[in-house]
Amino acid sequence: MNNQIIDDYSFDTAAKQAAARQFFAKVYGFMFFALIVSAAIAYQYGTEEFFRNYFLTITPQGASLSILYYVVVFSPIGIALLLQTMINRLSFPLLFGLFAIYSILIGFALSTIFLRYSMGSIAITFGVTAGTFGVMAIMGYVTKVDLTKMGSILYIAFIGIFISSLVNFFLKSEAFDYLISIIGVVVFTGLTAYHMQQLKKFAHDSEISADNKNKLALLGGFTLYVLFINLFLSLLRLFGRE
Repeated sequence: MNNQIIDDYSFDTAAKQAAARQFFAKVYGFMFFALIVSAAIAYQYGTEEFFRNYFLTITPQGASLSILYYVVVFSPIGIALLLQTMINRLSFPLLFGLFAIYSILIGFALSTIFLRYSMGSIAITFGVTAGTFGVMAIMGYVTKVDLTKMGSILYIAFIGIFISSLVNFFLKSEAFDYLISIIGVVVFTGLTAYHMQQLKKFAHDSEISADNKNKLALLGGFTLYVLFINLFLSLLRLFGRE
């Protein structure tokens, strides 16, 4: 009887560990999928010719940003809100479709960095971002400290950064942009640890249905992808060279 109990417990633990590994494999699969899509599009279309033909409107009075540019830059905000608020109502294929569209739009938006920064600077910053992100993700997963309160504070700061970035998009203040970037590095690294801890809880929760776990894995991959991109851009604005 004792052996049977031990075997059942061991099987249960092994099953939960396998389920957790499968969950995080999906999370990172979605994240890497989005990163690859965005990076490929940004690299392919990061040319002056593309920017001039599609993101600029040329008139006798001069050049101005086109409507398409504003659609590419701002429509991902609506998609992000839709993903996060409608996760329980939308089917998984539809959620994945929105996620794919989001990563494509971000790829086009990121194409402009190739016009401002050197390829070497972008590559180095990407490597630094990957290292920093990886360390914070591991810390968030293994730490015993409850990061809930920290996460709440960081989310408030994130909203502040978001609003400030929107305002500075039109003000175009370099000093303000530099300050936002400094704060952003702290906020995005902290949120990475916080979300990894939350995802760990989902991964080990056996009461969540398979369909909902797939949705949570997609949302987790989406969240980590957004944090990675924002951390990358913050570091690039701070240390990138033209």
